[in-house]
Amino acid sequence: MTRPDLPETLALVDDVEGWMSPGQGATLHEAARRCPPGGRIVEIGSFRGRSTIVLATAADPTVEIVAIDPHAGNDRGPGEIEGFVDAAADDHAAFVANLEAAGVRDRVRHLRQFSDTAYASVDGAVDVLYVDGAHRYRPALADIESWGDRVADDGTLLIHDSFSSVGVTLAIARSLVLGGRFRYVGRSRSMAIYRADLEPGAAARGRNAARQLAQIPWFARNLGLKVLLTLGLGRALERTGRTPPEWPY
Repeated sequence: MTRPDLPETLALVDDVEGWMSPGQGATLHEAARRCPPGGRIVEIGSFRGRSTIVLATAADPTVEIVAIDPHAGNDRGPGEIEGFVDAAADDHAAFVANLEAAGVRDRVRHLRQFSDTAYASVDGAVDVLYVDGAHRYRPALADIESWGDRVADDGTLLIHDSFSSVGVTLAIARSLVLGGRFRYVGRSRSMAIYRADLEPGAAARGRNAARQLAQIPWFARNLGLKVLLTLGLGRALERTGRTPPEWPY
């Protein structure tokens, strides 16, 4: 069976709510295509299925797709860390309906659990790990370190809200900037791309650290923009007839 190409895949999620730019969709699509037949893709944080659909559509039919999201009404998106319990049931229903509409419901194993609990429900290596769960430092660090240990050699690690969210960025600084396994490839907006193929030696680690530290100005720009938007920049621009900038993601 011929898998849909990138434009066809992105068309499937046009109306699916979520924080995934077209460039980030292309990054997910490429990572899923890169996953070997019979491999495994794990997504931490699915929300209403926008990224899940891309991964499940792009991957080889023999690849296992595991989507981890408790749909508990917290960590839903920018500024929605907790207090959205009433939306939890709607999020889950929309997730299932969106996967059904895209024709990938049977392709996805959904674990409606927090990522630390779900860890024991997935056995073996992971070829593609996409982390877009809790954005606070400790849970983000736990996802990157515990699930990152499961990524196979030459596998792919993708992290959303990198060099944008404070918690996620601090977790990256703690675990990956000076780490000895994951090579920083680049990013699509805030979606950082890593591969588990870093060459051994201090020189390679130093170059890898430098490439990540070079993102600090972009991180500072995102923090400044978030502060301005929180203080009402968007409303002020709308009153003058101008389009406010997007929340960085």
